[in-house]
Amino acid sequence: MLDINHHLSTLVEKYQLLNPHLEQEYDPEWRSPCESGEPYSNTDGNRVIAWTPTLRTPSEDFSGYENALDTEVHADIKAFYARYWAGSIETGAEEGRVSLIQLWNFQDIDRLIENQLGHAFAQKQSGSPLSIFVANTEPGSELFIAVRNSDGVVQLEKPGYKPIREIADSLAAFLNTLTPHSL
Repeated sequence: MLDINHHLSTLVEKYQLLNPHLEQEYDPEWRSPCESGEPYSNTDGNRVIAWTPTLRTPSEDFSGYENALDTEVHADIKAFYARYWAGSIETGAEEGRVSLIQLWNFQDIDRLIENQLGHAFAQKQSGSPLSIFVANTEPGSELFIAVRNSDGVVQLEKPGYKPIREIADSLAAFLNTLTPHSL
């Protein structure tokens, strides 16, 4: 878990240096602990709010998800999703664009678990081992990056199909290969 925290924190720090003024579309019904200041109109006239990745108190409870699947979630996944409140962290890898999924607020936790359950049921139908997604790839692509729950191996996947290939031996190793993108 220390490796996950270290590598994710290092990546987020570099991301913030490249993108010191992060903003997200403002939704008064979808507030986040990582928001800062007051909403404002950006140069495009959209109502936005500034945000900064904000450390969380690790208290993620995956018990509902674990009970639904009758299995324990890999410790790397718990560490990854419990580290920050943030919007997506945009990076690049050898495979191309990688958008790390982060949690925006407490309601986002429920949404993540619902999506992960749908993914798990699709995997069961395809005969694939359980994996938990952590990132999206190129815009418009169905491919995503997930961690195989049994051993923590990071793999490239397409919904409803067996994994395409392994990318890294661990989530920490994968995070260490990513390069933050300037927005």
